[in-house]
Amino acid sequence: MKTNYKRVVTPRRAGTAVLLCWLVSIIVGMAPMFGWNNLQHLNSSKITDDLVVTCEFETVISMDYMVYFNFFGWVLPPLLLMLAIYTEIFYMIHKQLNKKVTASHADPRRYYGKELKLAKSLALVLLLFAVSWLPLHILNCITLFCPACDKPIFLIYIAIILTHGNSAVNPIVYAFRIKKFRTAFWKIWKQYVFCWSSMGLLIIYSTNLLNLNQ
Repeated sequence: MKTNYKRVVTPRRAGTAVLLCWLVSIIVGMAPMFGWNNLQHLNSSKITDDLVVTCEFETVISMDYMVYFNFFGWVLPPLLLMLAIYTEIFYMIHKQLNKKVTASHADPRRYYGKELKLAKSLALVLLLFAVSWLPLHILNCITLFCPACDKPIFLIYIAIILTHGNSAVNPIVYAFRIKKFRTAFWKIWKQYVFCWSSMGLLIIYSTNLLNLNQ
């Protein structure tokens, strides 16, 4: 299994996959700036020449774009696909862990135990993504399919805060759950924070010595 993974997921293929993800994200995110917005609707609904637009997200962004293109096209299908993939991963790992160990083979429990821990960490990231983004997309669906429905403003604020908080939570999850990420973050912290702090103290100490000598 490990050998197959290294043969299939080469650095070149991994880099290509990351590049494609970034390109898709740019295209999806920039679509409103390329014309998929409410500007035409706002222009047609104004009688006077002066166009005054209230600075609100739902006023300028098309809910057709947010629901049909963004949510139904690029959020919900990948989310369901990843859910199915992780279900299969957990099933295969538990299947391997439940196999009887023979005398002629090494115990696979240690290897698959590590794989299970890693899969749980990545599944937690997926769960946090769903919890953070689904409330806002559900509210967008309500806006599109039931315009007359009342949406409490505090629910909208909570949904927006959750989407912003998702980006802040992911590094913490990686750092606490995955050893390699934790080691890398600690190395960066020591190199760029502790080093700068030490340099700052050294400069202050040197300045004080010069003042005393003068």
